[in-house]
Amino acid sequence: MKLNPKQEAAQHVLAGDATHIMLFGGSRSGKTFLLVRNVIMRALKAPASRHLIVRFRFNHVKNSIVLDTFPKVMRLAFPGVKYTLSKTDWYAEFENGAQIWFGGLDDKERTEKILGQEYVTIYLNECSQIPFGSVGIAITRLAQKVEQVIKGGVSGLMKPRMYYDCNPPSKAHWAYQVFVQKRDPDTRLALPRGEDYAYFQINPQDNAENLSEGYLDTLKSLSARLQKRFLKGEFADATPNQLFADETIDKWRHMDGALPDMVRVVVGVDPSGSGDADNTDNDAIGICVGGLGIDGNAYLLEDCTVKAGPATWGKIAADAYDRHAADVVVGETNYGGAMVQHVIQTARPRTHYKQVTATRGKAVRAEPFSALYEQGKVRHVGEFRSLEDELTAFSTVGYMGEQSPNRADAWIWVLTELFPGLVRAPKKESKVKPRIRHAGNSGTGWMG
Repeated sequence: MKLNPKQEAAQHVLAGDATHIMLFGGSRSGKTFLLVRNVIMRALKAPASRHLIVRFRFNHVKNSIVLDTFPKVMRLAFPGVKYTLSKTDWYAEFENGAQIWFGGLDDKERTEKILGQEYVTIYLNECSQIPFGSVGIAITRLAQKVEQVIKGGVSGLMKPRMYYDCNPPSKAHWAYQVFVQKRDPDTRLALPRGEDYAYFQINPQDNAENLSEGYLDTLKSLSARLQKRFLKGEFADATPNQLFADETIDKWRHMDGALPDMVRVVVGVDPSGSGDADNTDNDAIGICVGGLGIDGNAYLLEDCTVKAGPATWGKIAADAYDRHAADVVVGETNYGGAMVQHVIQTARPRTHYKQVTATRGKAVRAEPFSALYEQGKVRHVGEFRSLEDELTAFSTVGYMGEQSPNRADAWIWVLTELFPGLVRAPKKESKVKPRIRHAGNSGTGWMG
Protein backbone atom coordinates (compact mmCIF):
# COMPACT_ATOMS: atom_id res chain seq x y z
CA MET A 1 0.00 0.00 0.00
CA LYS A 2 1.25 3.47 -0.90
CA LEU A 3 0.08 6.79 0.54
CA ASN A 4 -0.66 9.61 -1.87
CA PRO A 5 1.55 12.74 -1.65
CA LYS A 6 -0.96 14.65 0.50
CA GLN A 7 -1.27 11.74 2.92
CA GLU A 8 2.52 11.57 3.10
CA ALA A 9 2.60 15.26 4.05
CA ALA A 10 -0.15 14.68 6.62
CA GLN A 11 1.83 11.76 8.04
CA HIS A 12 4.74 14.09 8.82
CA VAL A 13 2.37 16.24 10.90
CA LEU A 14 0.96 13.16 12.64
CA ALA A 15 4.50 12.11 13.59
CA GLY A 16 5.46 15.58 14.81
CA ASP A 17 5.77 17.01 18.30
CA ALA A 18 2.12 17.97 18.87
CA THR A 19 -0.06 15.81 21.10
CA HIS A 20 -3.35 16.94 19.55
CA ILE A 21 -3.57 16.71 15.75
CA MET A 22 -6.60 17.37 13.55
CA LEU A 23 -7.02 16.46 9.90
CA PHE A 24 -9.82 18.41 8.24
CA GLY A 25 -11.02 18.68 4.69
CA GLY A 26 -13.57 17.52 2.16
CA SER A 27 -15.44 14.26 1.84
CA ARG A 28 -13.59 11.04 0.94
CA SER A 29 -10.18 12.68 1.14
CA GLY A 30 -8.52 9.77 2.97
CA LYS A 31 -8.46 11.35 6.46
CA THR A 32 -10.13 8.47 8.27
CA PHE A 33 -8.05 5.80 6.50
CA LEU A 34 -4.82 7.56 7.46
CA LEU A 35 -5.79 8.08 11.10
CA VAL A 36 -7.04 4.51 11.57
CA ARG A 37 -3.76 3.32 10.04
CA ASN A 38 -1.84 5.38 12.59
CA VAL A 39 -3.84 4.02 15.51
CA ILE A 40 -3.13 0.45 14.33
CA MET A 41 0.58 1.16 13.89
CA ARG A 42 0.78 2.49 17.43
CA ALA A 43 -1.06 -0.57 18.76
CA LEU A 44 1.36 -2.92 17.01
CA LYS A 45 4.36 -1.04 18.44
CA ALA A 46 3.19 -1.13 22.05
CA PRO A 47 2.32 -4.50 23.63
CA ALA A 48 -0.64 -4.43 26.06
CA SER A 49 -1.51 -0.86 25.05
CA ARG A 50 -5.06 0.48 24.73
CA HIS A 51 -6.35 2.82 22.04
CA LEU A 52 -9.79 4.33 21.48
CA ILE A 53 -11.68 5.33 18.32
CA VAL A 54 -14.89 7.16 19.18
CA ARG A 55 -17.72 9.00 17.44
CA PHE A 56 -20.75 10.75 18.84
CA ARG A 57 -23.06 7.84 17.98
CA PHE A 58 -22.06 4.21 18.39
CA ASN A 59 -23.98 2.98 15.33
CA HIS A 60 -21.94 5.36 13.20
CA VAL A 61 -18.57 4.16 14.50
CA LYS A 62 -19.68 0.54 14.14
CA ASN A 63 -20.79 0.90 10.53
CA SER A 64 -18.17 3.33 9.24
CA ILE A 65 -15.08 2.21 11.20
CA VAL A 66 -15.48 -1.27 12.67
CA LEU A 67 -17.21 -2.84 9.67
CA ASP A 68 -15.66 -0.73 6.90
CA THR A 69 -12.49 1.34 7.35
CA PHE A 70 -10.76 -0.78 10.01
CA PRO A 71 -10.87 -4.12 8.10
CA LYS A 72 -9.98 -2.28 4.88
CA VAL A 73 -6.87 -0.74 6.49
CA MET A 74 -5.88 -4.11 7.97
CA ARG A 75 -6.21 -5.80 4.58
CA LEU A 76 -4.30 -3.15 2.60
CA ALA A 77 -1.73 -1.86 5.08
CA PHE A 78 -1.19 -4.82 7.43
CA PRO A 79 -1.81 -8.00 5.42
CA GLY A 80 -1.24 -11.12 7.46
CA VAL A 81 -1.47 -9.37 10.83
CA LYS A 82 -3.91 -11.33 12.97
CA TYR A 83 -6.48 -9.85 15.34
CA THR A 84 -9.71 -10.82 17.05
CA LEU A 85 -12.81 -8.64 17.22
CA SER A 86 -15.08 -8.73 20.25
CA LYS A 87 -18.64 -7.90 19.19
CA THR A 88 -19.72 -7.89 22.82
CA ASP A 89 -17.45 -5.15 24.14
CA TRP A 90 -16.45 -3.94 20.65
CA TYR A 91 -12.68 -3.93 20.64
CA ALA A 92 -10.02 -5.46 18.42
CA GLU A 93 -7.11 -7.28 20.06
CA PHE A 94 -3.74 -8.11 18.47
CA GLU A 95 -1.37 -10.95 19.30
CA ASN A 96 0.81 -8.57 21.35
CA GLY A 97 -2.13 -7.88 23.68
CA ALA A 98 -2.76 -4.36 22.39
CA GLN A 99 -6.42 -3.38 22.05
CA ILE A 100 -8.32 -0.85 19.98
CA TRP A 101 -11.69 0.02 21.49
CA PHE A 102 -14.59 1.46 19.49
CA GLY A 103 -17.26 3.58 21.11
CA GLY A 104 -20.00 6.15 20.86
CA LEU A 105 -20.93 8.93 23.25
CA ASP A 106 -24.69 8.48 22.85
CA ASP A 107 -24.89 5.47 25.17
CA LYS A 108 -24.30 6.63 28.75
CA GLU A 109 -23.67 3.19 30.23
CA ARG A 110 -21.22 2.17 27.52
CA THR A 111 -19.52 5.58 27.56
CA GLU A 112 -18.88 5.29 31.30
CA LYS A 113 -17.35 1.85 30.76
CA ILE A 114 -15.10 3.00 27.93
CA LEU A 115 -14.00 6.19 29.65
CA GLY A 116 -13.31 4.24 32.81
CA GLN A 117 -10.11 3.00 31.13
CA GLU A 118 -6.90 4.79 30.22
CA TYR A 119 -5.56 4.99 26.67
CA VAL A 120 -2.36 6.01 24.96
CA THR A 121 -4.20 7.00 21.76
CA ILE A 122 -7.66 8.53 21.38
CA TYR A 123 -9.13 9.30 17.97
CA LEU A 124 -12.27 11.46 17.77
CA ASN A 125 -13.75 10.63 14.38
CA GLU A 126 -16.06 13.31 12.90
CA CYS A 127 -15.27 15.58 15.82
CA SER A 128 -17.58 18.30 14.47
CA GLN A 129 -20.44 16.25 15.98
CA ILE A 130 -18.85 15.90 19.43
CA PRO A 131 -19.57 18.52 22.13
CA PHE A 132 -16.56 20.31 23.55
CA GLY A 133 -17.43 19.11 27.07
CA SER A 134 -17.10 15.51 25.92
CA VAL A 135 -13.69 16.31 24.40
CA GLY A 136 -12.49 17.53 27.78
CA ILE A 137 -13.61 14.30 29.46
CA ALA A 138 -11.91 12.19 26.78
CA ILE A 139 -8.64 14.08 27.22
CA THR A 140 -8.51 13.02 30.88
CA ARG A 141 -8.37 9.37 29.73
CA LEU A 142 -5.25 9.95 27.61
CA ALA A 143 -3.12 8.68 30.46
CA GLN A 144 -1.82 5.16 29.81
CA LYS A 145 1.95 4.72 30.12
CA VAL A 146 3.25 1.99 27.81
CA GLU A 147 6.54 1.00 26.25
CA GLN A 148 6.86 0.87 22.50
CA VAL A 149 9.11 -1.74 20.98
CA ILE A 150 10.60 -0.91 17.59
CA LYS A 151 12.81 -3.46 15.85
CA GLY A 152 16.03 -1.75 14.84
CA GLY A 153 14.79 1.52 16.31
CA VAL A 154 14.63 3.38 19.59
CA SER A 155 12.32 1.86 22.20
CA GLY A 156 10.90 3.70 25.18
CA LEU A 157 7.69 5.29 26.44
CA MET A 158 5.09 5.89 23.73
CA LYS A 159 4.03 9.51 23.38
CA PRO A 160 0.29 9.96 24.07
CA ARG A 161 -1.58 11.14 20.98
CA MET A 162 -5.06 12.50 20.41
CA TYR A 163 -6.29 12.54 16.81
CA TYR A 164 -9.28 14.41 15.41
CA ASP A 165 -10.88 14.68 11.98
CA CYS A 166 -13.89 16.39 10.43
CA ASN A 167 -15.54 17.84 7.38
CA PRO A 168 -15.11 21.42 8.60
CA PRO A 169 -18.22 23.05 10.09
CA SER A 170 -18.45 26.80 10.73
CA LYS A 171 -15.80 28.96 12.36
CA ALA A 172 -18.02 29.13 15.43
CA HIS A 173 -17.23 25.48 16.19
CA TRP A 174 -14.74 24.56 18.90
CA ALA A 175 -12.54 22.66 16.41
CA TYR A 176 -11.75 25.90 14.53
CA GLN A 177 -11.24 27.87 17.71
CA VAL A 178 -8.91 25.31 19.29
CA PHE A 179 -6.81 24.23 16.32
CA VAL A 180 -6.78 27.28 14.05
CA GLN A 181 -7.24 30.19 16.45
CA LYS A 182 -5.43 28.42 19.32
CA ARG A 183 -7.86 29.63 21.97
CA ASP A 184 -10.12 28.06 24.56
CA PRO A 185 -13.76 28.06 23.36
CA ASP A 186 -15.04 28.63 26.89
CA THR A 187 -12.73 31.34 28.19
CA ARG A 188 -11.74 32.82 24.79
CA LEU A 189 -8.20 33.01 26.11
CA ALA A 190 -5.15 31.79 24.20
CA LEU A 191 -4.29 28.14 24.81
CA PRO A 192 -1.39 27.85 27.28
CA ARG A 193 0.37 25.37 24.95
CA GLY A 194 -0.83 26.34 21.49
CA GLU A 195 2.08 24.51 19.86
CA ASP A 196 0.63 21.25 21.18
CA TYR A 197 -2.30 21.59 18.73
CA ALA A 198 -1.54 21.00 15.05
CA TYR A 199 -3.76 20.64 11.99
CA PHE A 200 -3.50 19.67 8.35
CA GLN A 201 -5.96 20.09 5.46
CA ILE A 202 -6.56 17.29 2.98
CA ASN A 203 -9.23 17.27 0.23
CA PRO A 204 -10.91 14.76 -2.12
CA GLN A 205 -8.95 16.06 -5.11
CA ASP A 206 -5.82 14.84 -3.31
CA ASN A 207 -7.31 11.34 -3.17
CA ALA A 208 -8.75 11.26 -6.71
CA GLU A 209 -7.09 7.96 -7.65
CA ASN A 210 -9.08 6.17 -4.93
CA LEU A 211 -12.45 7.74 -5.73
CA SER A 212 -15.18 6.31 -7.93
CA GLU A 213 -15.65 7.86 -11.35
CA GLY A 214 -17.84 10.94 -11.21
CA TYR A 215 -17.57 11.45 -7.44
CA LEU A 216 -15.75 14.78 -7.76
CA ASP A 217 -18.31 15.92 -10.33
CA THR A 218 -21.03 15.08 -7.81
CA LEU A 219 -19.36 17.27 -5.21
CA LYS A 220 -18.99 20.08 -7.74
CA SER A 221 -22.74 19.99 -8.38
CA LEU A 222 -23.52 20.77 -4.73
CA SER A 223 -24.59 24.19 -3.51
CA ALA A 224 -21.84 26.72 -2.78
CA ARG A 225 -22.29 26.14 0.97
CA LEU A 226 -21.84 22.38 0.68
CA GLN A 227 -18.99 22.67 -1.84
CA LYS A 228 -17.10 24.75 0.68
CA ARG A 229 -17.40 22.01 3.25
CA PHE A 230 -17.28 18.75 1.27
CA LEU A 231 -15.22 19.69 -1.81
CA LYS A 232 -12.96 22.57 -0.75
CA GLY A 233 -12.77 21.45 2.88
CA GLU A 234 -12.97 24.95 4.33
CA PHE A 235 -14.50 26.23 7.55
CA ALA A 236 -17.58 28.30 6.76
CA ASP A 237 -18.10 31.81 8.04
CA ALA A 238 -20.25 31.69 11.14
CA THR A 239 -23.88 32.76 10.64
CA PRO A 240 -24.76 35.07 13.54
CA ASN A 241 -27.35 33.44 15.82
CA GLN A 242 -27.81 30.49 13.46
CA LEU A 243 -30.79 28.32 14.39
CA PHE A 244 -29.79 25.06 12.66
CA ALA A 245 -26.14 24.08 12.29
CA ASP A 246 -24.70 21.48 9.90
CA GLU A 247 -22.95 19.65 12.71
CA THR A 248 -26.19 19.36 14.70
CA ILE A 249 -28.07 17.91 11.73
CA ASP A 250 -25.19 15.50 11.02
CA LYS A 251 -24.94 14.45 14.66
CA TRP A 252 -28.47 13.08 14.75
CA ARG A 253 -28.86 11.99 11.13
CA HIS A 254 -30.48 8.54 10.80
CA MET A 255 -28.45 6.69 8.18
CA ASP A 256 -28.78 3.08 9.25
CA GLY A 257 -30.95 0.73 11.26
CA ALA A 258 -34.72 0.38 11.37
CA LEU A 259 -36.94 3.34 12.08
CA PRO A 260 -39.28 3.21 15.07
CA ASP A 261 -43.00 2.78 14.46
CA MET A 262 -44.67 6.08 13.75
CA VAL A 263 -47.40 7.43 16.01
CA ARG A 264 -48.36 10.08 13.48
CA VAL A 265 -47.27 10.98 9.93
CA VAL A 266 -47.82 14.41 8.39
CA VAL A 267 -47.43 15.81 4.87
CA GLY A 268 -46.64 19.53 4.86
CA VAL A 269 -47.36 21.74 1.83
CA ASP A 270 -46.06 25.27 1.30
CA PRO A 271 -47.84 26.57 -1.84
CA SER A 272 -46.46 29.33 -4.05
CA GLY A 273 -49.49 30.15 -6.15
CA SER A 274 -47.91 29.11 -9.46
CA GLY A 275 -50.01 27.94 -12.36
CA ASP A 276 -49.77 24.80 -14.45
CA ALA A 277 -47.63 26.44 -17.13
CA ASP A 278 -44.51 28.62 -17.26
CA ASN A 279 -43.11 27.50 -13.92
CA THR A 280 -39.50 28.37 -14.71
CA ASP A 281 -39.48 31.62 -12.74
CA ASN A 282 -41.94 30.58 -10.04
CA ASP A 283 -41.06 29.41 -6.56
CA ALA A 284 -41.12 25.70 -5.88
CA ILE A 285 -43.97 24.11 -3.97
CA GLY A 286 -42.57 22.85 -0.68
CA ILE A 287 -43.78 19.31 0.10
CA CYS A 288 -42.23 17.40 3.01
CA VAL A 289 -43.18 14.27 4.94
CA GLY A 290 -42.35 13.68 8.57
CA GLY A 291 -43.40 11.34 11.35
CA LEU A 292 -43.39 11.22 15.13
CA GLY A 293 -41.87 7.94 16.32
CA ILE A 294 -42.88 5.99 19.39
CA ASP A 295 -39.50 7.08 20.80
CA GLY A 296 -40.74 10.67 20.90
CA ASN A 297 -38.46 11.85 18.09
CA ALA A 298 -39.56 13.44 14.82
CA TYR A 299 -38.16 12.02 11.57
CA LEU A 300 -37.88 13.81 8.24
CA LEU A 301 -38.88 11.02 5.86
CA GLU A 302 -39.05 12.61 2.42
CA ASP A 303 -38.70 15.91 0.57
CA CYS A 304 -41.03 15.91 -2.44
CA THR A 305 -40.67 19.61 -3.28
CA VAL A 306 -41.43 20.38 -6.92
CA LYS A 307 -41.69 23.36 -9.24
CA ALA A 308 -45.04 22.74 -10.93
CA GLY A 309 -48.66 23.78 -11.09
CA PRO A 310 -51.56 22.48 -8.98
CA ALA A 311 -52.35 19.49 -11.19
CA THR A 312 -48.83 18.15 -10.64
CA TRP A 313 -48.01 19.12 -7.07
CA GLY A 314 -51.44 18.03 -5.86
CA LYS A 315 -50.79 14.51 -7.15
CA ILE A 316 -47.27 14.47 -5.68
CA ALA A 317 -48.60 15.44 -2.26
CA ALA A 318 -51.44 12.91 -2.51
CA ASP A 319 -49.05 10.13 -3.56
CA ALA A 320 -46.80 10.96 -0.60
CA TYR A 321 -49.85 10.78 1.68
CA ASP A 322 -50.60 7.24 0.45
CA ARG A 323 -46.96 6.12 0.29
CA HIS A 324 -46.34 6.99 3.93
CA ALA A 325 -49.84 6.15 5.19
CA ALA A 326 -50.08 9.71 6.48
CA ASP A 327 -52.67 10.99 8.91
CA VAL A 328 -53.08 14.52 7.59
CA VAL A 329 -51.93 17.08 5.04
CA VAL A 330 -51.26 20.54 6.44
CA GLY A 331 -51.22 23.48 4.05
CA GLU A 332 -50.57 27.18 4.46
CA THR A 333 -53.32 29.66 3.61
CA ASN A 334 -51.18 32.43 2.09
CA TYR A 335 -52.41 31.58 -1.39
CA GLY A 336 -55.88 30.54 -0.32
CA GLY A 337 -56.46 27.68 2.06
CA ALA A 338 -59.58 26.61 0.19
CA MET A 339 -57.56 26.40 -3.03
CA VAL A 340 -54.92 24.16 -1.43
CA GLN A 341 -57.57 21.93 0.08
CA HIS A 342 -59.35 21.70 -3.26
CA VAL A 343 -56.12 20.75 -5.07
CA ILE A 344 -55.28 18.04 -2.52
CA GLN A 345 -58.76 16.57 -2.36
CA THR A 346 -59.14 16.67 -6.13
CA ALA A 347 -55.99 14.56 -6.44
CA ARG A 348 -57.13 12.31 -3.60
CA PRO A 349 -60.75 12.59 -2.45
CA ARG A 350 -61.44 12.47 1.30
CA THR A 351 -57.84 13.26 2.25
CA HIS A 352 -57.70 14.55 5.81
CA TYR A 353 -56.63 18.17 5.40
CA LYS A 354 -55.77 20.85 7.96
CA GLN A 355 -55.44 24.51 7.14
CA VAL A 356 -52.66 26.48 8.86
CA THR A 357 -52.05 30.22 8.86
CA ALA A 358 -48.71 32.04 8.96
CA THR A 359 -49.24 34.78 11.52
CA ARG A 360 -45.52 35.18 12.24
CA GLY A 361 -42.34 35.45 10.16
CA LYS A 362 -40.50 32.40 8.83
CA ALA A 363 -37.59 32.60 11.26
CA VAL A 364 -39.91 33.14 14.22
CA ARG A 365 -41.88 30.02 13.26
CA ALA A 366 -38.67 28.01 12.90
CA GLU A 367 -36.99 29.15 16.13
CA PRO A 368 -38.90 26.88 18.59
CA PHE A 369 -37.55 23.81 16.80
CA SER A 370 -33.90 24.80 17.05
CA ALA A 371 -33.66 23.39 20.58
CA LEU A 372 -35.30 20.13 19.45
CA TYR A 373 -32.59 19.69 16.81
CA GLU A 374 -29.91 20.31 19.46
CA GLN A 375 -31.47 17.66 21.71
CA GLY A 376 -31.73 15.08 18.93
CA LYS A 377 -35.52 15.18 18.98
CA VAL A 378 -35.56 15.86 15.22
CA ARG A 379 -33.66 13.53 12.88
CA HIS A 380 -33.23 13.44 9.11
CA VAL A 381 -33.58 9.99 7.56
CA GLY A 382 -30.82 10.35 4.97
CA GLU A 383 -29.46 13.50 3.37
CA PHE A 384 -31.69 16.37 2.21
CA ARG A 385 -29.12 18.82 0.95
CA SER A 386 -31.41 21.43 -0.61
CA LEU A 387 -33.67 21.51 2.43
CA GLU A 388 -30.68 21.64 4.77
CA ASP A 389 -29.26 24.57 2.78
CA GLU A 390 -32.46 26.44 3.64
CA LEU A 391 -32.54 25.37 7.29
CA THR A 392 -28.96 26.48 7.96
CA ALA A 393 -29.77 29.94 6.57
CA PHE A 394 -32.27 30.59 9.38
CA SER A 395 -31.10 32.82 12.22
CA THR A 396 -32.72 34.69 15.05
CA VAL A 397 -32.48 37.88 13.00
CA GLY A 398 -34.29 36.39 10.00
CA TYR A 399 -33.79 34.17 6.98
CA MET A 400 -30.36 34.79 5.42
CA GLY A 401 -30.76 32.69 2.27
CA GLU A 402 -31.04 33.97 -1.27
CA GLN A 403 -34.18 32.11 -2.38
CA SER A 404 -37.48 31.47 -0.66
CA PRO A 405 -37.20 28.54 1.84
CA ASN A 406 -40.15 26.58 0.46
CA ARG A 407 -38.80 23.19 1.54
CA ALA A 408 -37.96 24.40 5.02
CA ASP A 409 -41.35 26.12 5.35
CA ALA A 410 -43.15 22.89 4.52
CA TRP A 411 -40.98 21.01 7.01
CA ILE A 412 -41.62 23.58 9.75
CA TRP A 413 -45.38 23.12 9.18
CA VAL A 414 -44.88 19.37 9.66
CA LEU A 415 -42.98 19.94 12.92
CA THR A 416 -45.64 22.39 14.06
CA GLU A 417 -48.26 19.68 13.62
CA LEU A 418 -46.12 17.02 15.33
CA PHE A 419 -45.19 19.26 18.29
CA PRO A 420 -48.21 21.55 18.73
CA GLY A 421 -47.31 22.37 22.33
CA LEU A 422 -44.22 24.29 21.21
CA VAL A 423 -46.09 26.78 19.07
CA ARG A 424 -49.46 27.08 20.75
CA ALA A 425 -50.58 30.70 20.63
CA PRO A 426 -50.61 32.45 24.01
CA LYS A 427 -53.99 32.79 25.61
CA LYS A 428 -55.62 36.16 25.19
CA GLU A 429 -56.23 38.17 28.31
CA SER A 430 -59.76 37.77 29.59
CA LYS A 431 -62.04 40.75 29.13
CA VAL A 432 -64.37 39.55 31.88
CA LYS A 433 -64.45 41.95 34.80
CA PRO A 434 -62.85 40.54 37.95
CA ARG A 435 -65.27 39.27 40.53
CA ILE A 436 -65.45 41.18 43.81
CA ARG A 437 -66.89 40.27 47.16
CA HIS A 438 -70.13 42.14 47.88
CA ALA A 439 -69.70 44.31 50.93
CA GLY A 440 -72.87 42.98 52.50
CA ASN A 441 -72.28 39.31 51.62
CA SER A 442 -71.58 36.77 54.34
CA GLY A 443 -68.50 35.53 52.50
CA THR A 444 -70.07 32.32 51.16
CA GLY A 445 -70.24 33.54 47.55
CA TRP A 446 -68.91 35.98 44.94
CA MET A 447 -70.85 38.71 43.16
CA GLY A 448 -69.96 39.94 39.68
